[in-house]
Amino acid sequence: MRQDILSLIIFIAVIILAFVRKNNVGVIALAVGVIAVRLFGMTDKNLLSGVSASMFITLFGITLLFEVINQTGALDLLAKKIVGVAGHRLWLIPIALYIAGFIVAGVGPGAVPALAIIPALGVSVAVQVGFDPVMLALIGECGLMAGRMTPITPEAAIITAAAEGAGISNVIPTILVCQTLVTAVFSVVIWFSFKGNKVKVPLGNISEARTESFSTKQIVALCGILAMLVLIIFVNVNIGLAALFVAAVLVVFGVADDGICIKKLPWGTICMVLGVGALLDVVNKVGGIDLLSNGMSKIMTSATATPIMGVSAGLLSLVSSALGVVYPTMMPMSVDIAAQVGNVNPVALMAAVGAGGSLAGVSPLSTGGALILAALGTNMKNFTKEDENKRFIQLFVYSAIGLLVIALVSGLFYNILANLIHG
Repeated sequence: MRQDILSLIIFIAVIILAFVRKNNVGVIALAVGVIAVRLFGMTDKNLLSGVSASMFITLFGITLLFEVINQTGALDLLAKKIVGVAGHRLWLIPIALYIAGFIVAGVGPGAVPALAIIPALGVSVAVQVGFDPVMLALIGECGLMAGRMTPITPEAAIITAAAEGAGISNVIPTILVCQTLVTAVFSVVIWFSFKGNKVKVPLGNISEARTESFSTKQIVALCGILAMLVLIIFVNVNIGLAALFVAAVLVVFGVADDGICIKKLPWGTICMVLGVGALLDVVNKVGGIDLLSNGMSKIMTSATATPIMGVSAGLLSLVSSALGVVYPTMMPMSVDIAAQVGNVNPVALMAAVGAGGSLAGVSPLSTGGALILAALGTNMKNFTKEDENKRFIQLFVYSAIGLLVIALVSGLFYNILANLIHG
């Protein structure tokens, strides 16, 4: 059997085995990876190189910082105040989370700094209301995925440069409109699939939170989030290292007990994300991801080109950075593909690439999904191994649903919008 086909079969089998046996899928993935690298003529070094140090630092740093903040009760009180403002108009809360994500990312920082805040806030608010925490976290991330395409973000700069290199300028307005449309549709799908409309009243009486004041320690802890953003945006510090630095400063000044915080970190989630990521890297090295992408490209027509570009970008972003690989590589490709296929606006293809590179980020192997899992681990009581595995699979499913939404929305509207806005 061909290695690329075998690698995909092995990967799917690992996910199924861990789910059925209720084991940590990261442990199973690494164990199977030991066998897989030998089947594919590789060495252990190839497997170990797939264990992302960057992802570890990101997860460790951010979860530690928010565990420090949680220990003061600041995030819990903030969530109660947000719910208190909404009152019984609970339908306002997902809208507020979407807008918050859009603003935090869209005012300049882009998606990565926003990911440090929005999932944790979404989970905290959901716990107070009775919403499914994954639902609010996903909707908040949809907002930041739209906001990342405003003209002043790093994403916009990278996309603009790639598009201009291919001979097309002023693509960001079209991409922003398309990205906002698809994330809004995905948010609605998430809302109804999680039955958010069935929750009519908060779980408990939270009216006292409106008048309760933040303590000095809580204010200092919340200011730690702002300090992290300053380090990321203005000093260009890695997001995980920035969070770790701020957490260290807070514990040194007695805001929280670092020993307690470290013990409460979601180590199972961290192991899960890193282990599965390492096995997926092996799958990618033997051509498993290329097999999927190439298979779709062979059926590309003027009607299917836009959806296929979006799905292909999503698949590629599972094993590489959207900013560093997907956008710089696939944006220029859109011009050639549009010329070859015909009757397709290349900016529509670029918008599909932008959406695919974003929405696939809710996968638990990407930063967006991994931080949702981490937020669940640090904010949910009695978050068991079974819950962890269930949520891991759930985020995989929703990343796939996101790609289906991209395929549908981009196929129906992107070419029309590109012709109207960009011409």
